[in-house]
Amino acid sequence: MPRERGEKVVATNRKARHDYLIEDTYEAGIVLSGTEVKSLRQGRASLVDGYAFIDGGEIWLDAVHIPEYTEGTWNNHAPRRKRKLLMHKQEIVKISHKTKEGGYTLIPLSLYFKDGRAKVEIAVAKGKREYDKRQALRERQDRREAERAMASHRHLGE
Repeated sequence: MPRERGEKVVATNRKARHDYLIEDTYEAGIVLSGTEVKSLRQGRASLVDGYAFIDGGEIWLDAVHIPEYTEGTWNNHAPRRKRKLLMHKQEIVKISHKTKEGGYTLIPLSLYFKDGRAKVEIAVAKGKREYDKRQALRERQDRREAERAMASHRHLGE
């Protein structure tokens, strides 16, 4: 049986880019149990409430919901347990310094399989204020309207 190739996205946190200003992104492996991997392969996970934190020189992912495996038995996993992330020590130290500065948090952006291995993309991010969110929405709306106007002008010009 050939090994998996490529990238298969399981879950993305679309609201994160709206609620946070992303500074840096990192890729990390995840320590999972067998039933968690099977549940992820079925494409079932939610990153909505998830966050990461550093404890004792290790980085942990918490509140990410991976539902129980439907064909699992009594040894099924807990859906919202703490999961250890696998990263290089230098990266963890760098992230630790950044989060201790204040105002920064670690949030998961996406959960995916890369060459058969479960990975999570985490971001060092700063929370946006309400007026920043409104301004971002307004800018996006203005950009869309300008593109529509240019497209209709191009279409009429031909």
